[in-house]
Amino acid sequence: MQSATQTAIGLMGGTFNPIHFGHLRMAQELAESLNLDEVRFIPAANPPHKSADLISAEHRAAMVHLGVSNNPTFTVDNRELLRSGASYTVDTLLSLRDEFGKEVSLTLFMGSDAFTKFNTWHRWQEIIQLCHIALVQRPLTASNKEVLPKVLETFLHNHYTENADELHESPSGWVTMQQITALDISSTTIRDSIKNHHSVRYLMPDSVIDYIQTHKLYR
Repeated sequence: MQSATQTAIGLMGGTFNPIHFGHLRMAQELAESLNLDEVRFIPAANPPHKSADLISAEHRAAMVHLGVSNNPTFTVDNRELLRSGASYTVDTLLSLRDEFGKEVSLTLFMGSDAFTKFNTWHRWQEIIQLCHIALVQRPLTASNKEVLPKVLETFLHNHYTENADELHESPSGWVTMQQITALDISSTTIRDSIKNHHSVRYLMPDSVIDYIQTHKLYR
């Protein structure tokens, strides 16, 4: 079906500490399956649940720029780095709406594990009014209803669609589940490997590995 909205943009937020092929492959497959015009990688400057191993936002953003540089569908959005205070998703979405207007289709990518805690996010009930949500199954994670709070079961019931065309026909309001290639790569494992002087080759782009080595990160 022909898209009723002019543009469809995917949003990939995260600490990217560091970015790896799991992030990049997810974005590529969702861009194709949801027929997106662009995927914006949005590094979090000050995530509310900050990791003790979090390096500077500047380093993390630089690695994201390197990681996406050879893909014309991917761009980096630094708006959270330019904003003070905690990096709340709802504020980022409001900022994107101010920039793109009300008609552009925005789809927020979210792991199914993160979704089980979605009702703890800042002003979470406003988020679906500002974008769609594409849920993806994380490797080794069972997205079963026993761990999903009742309020989120109701939320899914009210907003779920299996028809990806609906994400183009309206700018926000739908949740869909997408199957992607399960790459069991984690930033935590990468950081641990670097600390232990193990190779991280084939887990992330060589340009990102070179950056980590040059700046002696995660050691």
